[in-house]
Amino acid sequence: MVDLIKLTTLLDEAKCYEVIRQLRWPDGVVCLQCRGTGVVRNGHDDRERDRQRYLCKTCRYRFDDLTGTVLAGHHQPVSTWVLGSYLMGVNLSNRQIAHELSNRQIAHELGLCESDVQAMTEVLRRGIVAKTPDVVLSGDVEFDELYVVAGHKGNPEAVRAKGRKGRCNRLKGGRGRGTLAKEKPPIFGMIERGGQVVIRMLANVQQATIHPLIEKTVAKGSTVYTDEYGIYARLPGLGYGHQTVCHGRGEYARDEDGDGFCEVHVNTLEGFWSLLRSWLRPHRGLSQEKLPLYLGFFQFVHNARRRGKALLGSLIEALVA
Repeated sequence: MVDLIKLTTLLDEAKCYEVIRQLRWPDGVVCLQCRGTGVVRNGHDDRERDRQRYLCKTCRYRFDDLTGTVLAGHHQPVSTWVLGSYLMGVNLSNRQIAHELSNRQIAHELGLCESDVQAMTEVLRRGIVAKTPDVVLSGDVEFDELYVVAGHKGNPEAVRAKGRKGRCNRLKGGRGRGTLAKEKPPIFGMIERGGQVVIRMLANVQQATIHPLIEKTVAKGSTVYTDEYGIYARLPGLGYGHQTVCHGRGEYARDEDGDGFCEVHVNTLEGFWSLLRSWLRPHRGLSQEKLPLYLGFFQFVHNARRRGKALLGSLIEALVA
């Protein structure tokens, strides 16, 4: 494992591939097909001389440094892809600046056209989210919901399927809680105090929808903190301790055990929602089809920081996994 990766290192294509090999095969190159270790070098890629080719002596399978990764099959140099992913997430790492660089800004930094960067960022978000392992939370965990407006921006087929014309102005959400069908989908959040977060766009926040996700994500025996929304009433029956605050009465934190510390609250997740809202705001609306990818990328960067890992190394690990 590479402990520290300097950004300037990745400006050199040869060093960039060296970092990728160290992260992908820390114990030596392994065949991608039979998992055998009898692998020998087999020349270099015709276009990228620093990309090493390999041959498995056991099954005769041929592959290279990028085979089977998100970065395979694209014409831009690998250093451009890595730096692009870093620019997408760099501002999320600073709690004082929670907004994503626009495609125009990234294009300017990398010397590319905006259409190429648009395609690149979509591939990177999809690839990183797909390679992100499941997160298990434990200890003190907070639950809450956030509702955002998300229609079918950029997806005329979905608009026609609803039997209406496309909107000329930005979609306005109705008051109160929404659903995916009403184009105001809920984002359900679970955050471990001092630890990682899991956020998911859901069709609704009914008990039948959230309980399977909770049981998959939160270890039994954990103490869960929520508001008094009725969907959380059955959490003790699922094997969790449950403490609530009543926002309707103006209660946002409570000292349950008299030690002078207000441990019953959902303020950690409320603060996280503030960061997420400010990060989504410059996009001026996202479609239901793309919102899960943006949420997954935001979660990935936040959790990388919470684990104390360098953002650049975490991104490369995900891209070459």
